[in-house]
Amino acid sequence: MAGDGDKPLAETKSYMGIPEAQFVEDVDTFMGKEDNASAQDVIKRLDEQLNKYKFMEVHLQARRKKLKSQIPDIKSSLQIVKEMKTRKDTSEVIETRFLLSDQVYMQANIPPTDRVCLWLGANVMLEYGLEDAEGLLSKNLGNATKNLTQVEHDLDFLRNQCTTTEVTMARIYNWDVKRRRAQKAAAEDKSKGQGKEEK
Repeated sequence: MAGDGDKPLAETKSYMGIPEAQFVEDVDTFMGKEDNASAQDVIKRLDEQLNKYKFMEVHLQARRKKLKSQIPDIKSSLQIVKEMKTRKDTSEVIETRFLLSDQVYMQANIPPTDRVCLWLGANVMLEYGLEDAEGLLSKNLGNATKNLTQVEHDLDFLRNQCTTTEVTMARIYNWDVKRRRAQKAAAEDKSKGQGKEEK
């Protein structure tokens, strides 16, 4: 993915380079920063960040679904190639069924052979020797399994970032409500104080 895909990552890092959400410990200090002029602007900015996280989550869920459907297919193909390898020196015919279309299978008899054709994708099929096919399928299975692990890690990471962002938004909103109430109470006290002075 990013070149360092073989290295295990800490819980707070992402394989895809997803930015980490900032948790705000002290809302007063955070809101006192120059670029945080109003609570509404900060909440709007955090909401945009949350929407980006949600978009990435949808993308990763689709990728995980695709990988989860690919892995059984690769395992099945690998198992067939291994079975063909064990029977290539015998005269025994392999009797099997293959998928023609959804829910439609056809029976086939495969004579011993040392060649097999593999779909590579994008309507491309290549013929391989059994050893090469087994090596390619094993490599593809390893890559798909590693990618699935990384995608699941990134999905967990994204969920944490969404939660952190939502909590931060709630804390800033609550801070703003308290601040407004305090300003309103101070204004009322001031107006009551001026009313007493006039009497």
